[in-house]
Amino acid sequence: MTISFVRIDDRVIHGQLVTRWAKELPCDGIVAIDDEVAADPLLSSVMKGAVQDTKVWLFTVQQAIEKLPKVIASDKQYFVIGKSPVTLRRLMEAGIDLSNRNKKINVGPMSARKDTVTIGPNQSVSVNEVNAFDFLTEHGHAIEFRLVPDASHFSWLDAKKKLKQA
Repeated sequence: MTISFVRIDDRVIHGQLVTRWAKELPCDGIVAIDDEVAADPLLSSVMKGAVQDTKVWLFTVQQAIEKLPKVIASDKQYFVIGKSPVTLRRLMEAGIDLSNRNKKINVGPMSARKDTVTIGPNQSVSVNEVNAFDFLTEHGHAIEFRLVPDASHFSWLDAKKKLKQA
């Protein structure tokens, strides 16, 4: 299996990803997927500049659907980062298998926005994101909200309990 880490992070690529997560898990390259980031040359350049010694690809969802099967078939270990759980749902609905060795999806920051509910530190979700997390869980993925490797964490089931209380 060549996907060593799957993450949802509204910052997509940033120093914390490289300095903390890439030191904990095997990472020969990072595949970041977001339509807006991939379409913006300046933002793409900034994202790629955040990573020094690791190959980075920025794809739209459609590009990822076309190119991820080749990435997955390689012998290298890749991180797959989506800006939103909706992105990962779209990939899976298109037939992309995002399974890593433990079928875990890590969730980092998802900043508060209009029409979101806060479920954890720097983690807020919209109705569409709730539905996407439910979809990912129903398809066998364990969702773990953890900002950095050594931080406390909680599951999607725990987050849903907070949503019911909100």
